[in-house]
Amino acid sequence: MGLSTHVLDTMHGCPAAGMQVALYRTTGGEATLLKRFTLNADGRNPDGPLLDNATVQVGTYRLVFDVKGYFDARGVALPEPRFLDQVTLDFGIAHTDQHYHVPLLVSPWSHSTYRGS
Repeated sequence: MGLSTHVLDTMHGCPAAGMQVALYRTTGGEATLLKRFTLNADGRNPDGPLLDNATVQVGTYRLVFDVKGYFDARGVALPEPRFLDQVTLDFGIAHTDQHYHVPLLVSPWSHSTYRGS
């Protein structure tokens, strides 16, 4: 249970290893940083779930993915300004007894997400 994420680089067809990500809790327009982490070789948080059963709470959250930094580090030559810099996903957790998985599929020009399992 809890909260997890996974990022796939659709330009290169691989996990987005090395991408920087930040997780926030949002309340009334204010965002409180909960953690920053770098995705591992599988495109996931190296420490496992972002929030486990004991720490996940009903409420709203934000994940911020550093897409520009990731593609810069991969040596992808793109025009400035970039079409995508950071991808921000705001989402809600309504049931702490369920697993919330937030995958991101990303290229320098597009992204998509959904509630995974």
